[in-house]
Amino acid sequence: SAHFRTMVVEGEGVTARATRTGPDRADISAAKADGSPVLAGSVTAAPDVPTALDERRAQLGDPGELFIVDQMSVGDRSGPVTSSVDLGTPNGDLYPFSIEQKLDAITEPSDWYRTEANPWGRPILPMEMVSVLTQKVGADFPVRGPSVGLFLDLEVKLVAGPIFVGQEYVLEREVVALGQSRRTESSWVRTDVTDAESGDLVAHVLLHSGVFKESYAGYPTDRL
Repeated sequence: SAHFRTMVVEGEGVTARATRTGPDRADISAAKADGSPVLAGSVTAAPDVPTALDERRAQLGDPGELFIVDQMSVGDRSGPVTSSVDLGTPNGDLYPFSIEQKLDAITEPSDWYRTEANPWGRPILPMEMVSVLTQKVGADFPVRGPSVGLFLDLEVKLVAGPIFVGQEYVLEREVVALGQSRRTESSWVRTDVTDAESGDLVAHVLLHSGVFKESYAGYPTDRL
């Protein structure tokens, strides 16, 4: 459960930290070599423990008048669509890399991600690839454009995990909140991930996406 604060580009060094704050929770952070904060959030290991994004969403108020995500409403749903991630196939224009390529680069690789040598007898998806599974298949919620967007917050919550490499999953999305800041308008969209074979709910992925107001030519200049 993380709030992104500064963009990181390929080749930049980042230091990650976790500080245990309770029996089932740790607060996490990451920073660049110059101290610039990259993200802040939490890791939790129980369903009833509040997450960092639970706390952020509790502070949301009325979004006010919107001009970019104004065609969306809380409760809007899309799907179902199917998605899967295998070891060797790149994952589209947004994620033009495979799991094998990712595992060659991540800080803490595990054989559990590549082989059957784990308690489930099949490769499991790294946590950082769960959002790839859900976002490689685009949602059809209307956002005015052209405009420039960014990811603001991300939470991956396993309900009956892990998620498996090569397994097909059904994705259904719901708009759970809308908002704006001085520079952006934004939407919070929860994706429910269901095993296509069993029908079991296995995960929720919450993504908070923003759009820069100044990047949309139709934005009222007196509201910038």
